[in-house]
Amino acid sequence: MDRMLESRLDQIVRRHGELAAALSTAGLPRADFAKLSKEYSELGPIVAGIERLRRAELELAAANDMVKAAADDPDMKALAEEEVRVLTDQLPALERDVKLALLPKDVDDARNAILEIRAGTGGEEAALFAADLFRMYQRYAALRGWRFELLDLSETGIGGFKEATASITGRDVFARLKYESGVHRVQRVPETEASGRIHTSAATVAVLPEAEEVDIAIDDKDLRIDVFRASGPGGQSVNTTDSAVRITHIPTGLVVIQQDEKSQHKNKARALKVLRARLYEMERQARDQARAADRKSQVGSGDRSERIRTYNFPQGRVTDHRINLTLYKIDKVMSGEALDEIIDALAAADRAERLAMVAA
Repeated sequence: MDRMLESRLDQIVRRHGELAAALSTAGLPRADFAKLSKEYSELGPIVAGIERLRRAELELAAANDMVKAAADDPDMKALAEEEVRVLTDQLPALERDVKLALLPKDVDDARNAILEIRAGTGGEEAALFAADLFRMYQRYAALRGWRFELLDLSETGIGGFKEATASITGRDVFARLKYESGVHRVQRVPETEASGRIHTSAATVAVLPEAEEVDIAIDDKDLRIDVFRASGPGGQSVNTTDSAVRITHIPTGLVVIQQDEKSQHKNKARALKVLRARLYEMERQARDQARAADRKSQVGSGDRSERIRTYNFPQGRVTDHRINLTLYKIDKVMSGEALDEIIDALAAADRAERLAMVAA
């Protein structure tokens, strides 16, 4: 390990000790305690990895000394040499774990998220698939103990979703779901298909980090707010008052419509929540052009030729094309049970790629 890395590890261990001492100080203001506790807990796993690495390094040095000291004792020397081999094999993985822990984290990983799903190419079947995806994330959120709140829904007449928006609240929501942004393609025989032919359709998924009012300041003069009567499938009226809200952000042209609540006030609050998330995502893109390019290629226009994942129902498989991962457990993926397998693999590939960039 190079000296610069060793020095950085020393600084982290020292800082962790300083935080432990500060947190045990009587009379520490609540705000300071919360801030120091957060930093202490974030450094904890890194320090644990450093301690494992350094313990293995010390054990390896001791085993090498034992090999030299046991030159006249073949049995003892053999045991020591085996210990050297085991520890030598372990060190690269331990060092890699420490380097991964040191990689800069996405500052938005701990945020809640806004989930937006839209039917893409494929007509009614695309809308039915969009509804299936929405329910998949709803089940996944329940399995992880997250709160899943429907914000807006535009349905078709036979159970499909043209568009659906939800707020997902919980621990590390954006950190897990950010890999889901992109075009999802489905291959199956539609319920409406009499001849039994397999159709290909698509839906787009966008996962946005939820922004607070302090993150995004929205000037009232930049908003055009229209109210109208909410409508359901086929355009029929589902409300007798003008409770639906359309907010247009004039500088960007972004439009958000909310009509799921009977209260105009609630619909306006929800619309502003979604608008704030979209504006925050635009700022993220401006700050990080690489991520902007990546998002463009993943989300695209909803055309089935631009895809990150394919759900093939006749073959019972789900393939994520970014990492060439295929799982033959489509039912468990759609129920949310096996979605972690895909997300874990994507997160691991992302960390490996960033580690390679740092090492280059």
